[in-house]
Amino acid sequence: MAAERTNVSNDLVWQITRNQNSYLVRRNTGGGSQFSRDPLNLVNKHSFKYSGFANTKAIGVQATENGGVAVTTKKAANPNKPAQNQVTVTYGPNASTRKIYKGVADKTAQHGYRADLREEAVARVSAVRRSQKAKKETPARKPRGSKAQAEEKAE
Repeated sequence: MAAERTNVSNDLVWQITRNQNSYLVRRNTGGGSQFSRDPLNLVNKHSFKYSGFANTKAIGVQATENGGVAVTTKKAANPNKPAQNQVTVTYGPNASTRKIYKGVADKTAQHGYRADLREEAVARVSAVRRSQKAKKETPARKPRGSKAQAEEKAE
């Protein structure tokens, strides 16, 4: 069976859905900011450039439950079958961050696949990896000066 193609352009999909879609988040603070919860939106900004549902080629980076990173790309081949047009590559928690950067950069560079999103995708991987690092425990501060002398006298 031949691959089905749709004649609807990305711009038309955006024009129809930009004011009402399930991913849109509106905030009254900050001058009426609009954000997006789209998993294929790298910067969570409600705009056509970063919209994953309106573009036939999109990329998304999410944290996994075990501490890894999942990179999802959208194929342009099956626009009428959303469940079949996403490819997810999962990097485990022990994968080096540079290896993930290279995988994301290669994914965005291949055959003209949204090279304009490369910088944002690598920044998103960096933010996800940074959030997964364990926090360093800071030791309790020792009293100095007159407070330390007061404690010595109390003992």
